[in-house]
Amino acid sequence: MTDHRPDDPLTYPVGRRPDHAECVEVAPGVQWIRMQIPIPGLDFINLWLIEDGDGWTIVDTGLRSKKTQAWWEEIFAKYLGGKPVTRVICTHFHPDHMGLAGWLVERFPGAVLWMSFGEWSFGRMLWLDTQEEMPEEVVRFYRRLGWGEQALAAFRKRGYNFYSQVVYDVPHGVRRIVDGESFQIGGRAWRVIVGQGHSPEHACLYCAELGLLISGDQILPRITPHIGIYPSEPDGNPLQLYIDSIDIFRPLPADTLVLPAHGDPFRGLPLRLDALAHHHDVRLERLYVACDKPQTALEVVPAMFSRKLKPDDMRLASAEGVAHLHCLMGMGRVVREMASDGVYRYRRAA
Repeated sequence: MTDHRPDDPLTYPVGRRPDHAECVEVAPGVQWIRMQIPIPGLDFINLWLIEDGDGWTIVDTGLRSKKTQAWWEEIFAKYLGGKPVTRVICTHFHPDHMGLAGWLVERFPGAVLWMSFGEWSFGRMLWLDTQEEMPEEVVRFYRRLGWGEQALAAFRKRGYNFYSQVVYDVPHGVRRIVDGESFQIGGRAWRVIVGQGHSPEHACLYCAELGLLISGDQILPRITPHIGIYPSEPDGNPLQLYIDSIDIFRPLPADTLVLPAHGDPFRGLPLRLDALAHHHDVRLERLYVACDKPQTALEVVPAMFSRKLKPDDMRLASAEGVAHLHCLMGMGRVVREMASDGVYRYRRAA
């Protein structure tokens, strides 16, 4: 059963969630799979199995783990009807989406990985980067944000890159998908809609005939996608990219059934797009008001959140906060200056 708030303006037409190793049909030939993930606040990821002529297409894969592989094996035995998986599509490189892509294309010889090139190449780069010690360049990035030496020392102990631990061997090659491209799955046309901000080239899939949008993490019903600044692109402006991407989805029909990566399938896309835009407007304004004097990122970021942040929250919170600060900088509303201690200070523009 679902547990939606009574004041939720969205509607959730699929009557129940899939249980362990179960599929629930959300449209002709489109099956909903729900698998556990050890990520606090998310707990589950939605994966999609689409009947595709003499085979099946899988959209997103779950984290690499023996448990997830065993769940997949149960699904294969119960639902594939003897037909193979011929195509694996990953919306983006994050481990809960790409974690078992390599295993699936090994498990079904002839299956091909389909992704946008930016997502595949970023994921393969991370998987190949097996350096264990924290690079000093990364430490400097967090020091410039205002992290103290004690916090940085603890950060060093965590190790550098865990990606290869939760992602199976990333295939050497990929079938690139691009924005606006249309291809057939199960005799129906599916169009690629690329959004940005949460990841470099996040690929959503829209089927007009079925009135479905597989939105991945780009559009979620109850939470907002994480958008952060990290050492890989320290001066980027991913939040502006995300805000610009919201409008890309507005031409879709209002009654589109959205199949998100987290949460339940829903209708009410225009309402959700408005809510996502408003959410970031509110956070941007909170940060702008807080920048009444020069402050480090760690000093000003808590003003963006309604709850008190715990120490364990600060890495993700600071990444989101700096993304909002960079967006304000891009608007010309906030300026960033390097102080004599080597730490950035942010203040309102004159």
